[in-house]
Amino acid sequence: MNAPAASAAPSSTAAVAPGEAEHLAEAFRVFSRASEELAVVYSELQGQVAQLTGELAAANGALRQQYQEKAALTERLTLLLDALPAGVVVLDGSGCVLQANPAASRVLGDALVGAGWTAIEADVLEASETPGEFLSGERRLAVAVTPLDSAGGRIVLLHDVTETQHLKTQAERNQRLAAMGEMAAQLAHQLRTPLAAALLYAGNLENAELPAASRVSIAQKTVARLKHLERLIQDMLMFARGEVLGRESFAVADLLAEMAQTFEPLARSRDLDFRVTDESGGTALTGHRKSLAGALTNLLENALQAVDKGGRIDLDARREGSLLRLSVRDNGRGMDANTAARLFDPFFTTRADGTGLGLSIARGVARAHGGGIEVVSSPGAGAEFILTLPCPTL
Repeated sequence: MNAPAASAAPSSTAAVAPGEAEHLAEAFRVFSRASEELAVVYSELQGQVAQLTGELAAANGALRQQYQEKAALTERLTLLLDALPAGVVVLDGSGCVLQANPAASRVLGDALVGAGWTAIEADVLEASETPGEFLSGERRLAVAVTPLDSAGGRIVLLHDVTETQHLKTQAERNQRLAAMGEMAAQLAHQLRTPLAAALLYAGNLENAELPAASRVSIAQKTVARLKHLERLIQDMLMFARGEVLGRESFAVADLLAEMAQTFEPLARSRDLDFRVTDESGGTALTGHRKSLAGALTNLLENALQAVDKGGRIDLDARREGSLLRLSVRDNGRGMDANTAARLFDPFFTTRADGTGLGLSIARGVARAHGGGIEVVSSPGAGAEFILTLPCPTL
């Protein structure tokens, strides 16, 4: 008999449960979607990288162009600074020199960079009678300081005004010479009258029978006329020269004290009220003290002649910013507009014994110090002469 048949062998791969197959299919679909999304994001990133790369290249090109333009501008500015006839000094926030062009080095010296501007001013520059102008050897410089940035930097401009000052002085001298030419006939008349009187008096002295008392009186009158001639000639020479020689520093208070000492006795002798007021705040002036004192003397003498007995004269000094105002005011007869307009003309005078040069000389002294004189007056209301002078900044 045949043996019975054996049972079938089991499968090598286990059968998958239906639930697990669905999970695997779902996981595969999620993975596929994530892969697609990642591919899209990667593609977008590649586009952004390409765009950013292009923008970066454009920015680099723009920066390169700006750099080249700034380099060209810097080169042009450097060439311009080197070619400028004016000196240019750049200071940092602490006042030290960062840069100086050749014109500044020629005026102030070569060792500028790193030096302090205050020390340079003290060593090289000397203040002149005109604010903002300094002397450096034989040069005259106009100095202007301008803030450069918020960090405190400054830029200093130095202009050589030596030739300009020379031309200005020459022009003023030519104007004075022209005025002297026009005044020649008037001067002859001014000299002839006192000279004729002096000759007449001197002729009387030849009379041997002249009493001693009369001889002394005539001699005094002769000397007085000759002194008048001498004063006229001195005023004429001072007007023709028109220069203020010498420079010194002095307090305004000292100048006012000198005027008070000189004129208080004269005011008392004429029964006048003379007052001096100092509101200059301790201001000091730089210039020729004797010439300024002479100018104030001329103004005060003019006021003395205009005030009657019992009148008043005021001499005031007041500082207004960078200017000093010296005022001589009286309550005398005053003058009309036509007289005031001609008051400073050489040889114009309303006094029989006047030379007509005192106020012209006073104005010349004021102008030589960088200032001027003006008059305010009306008939019966007195007059005020205001002499303005530049003074150092506090």
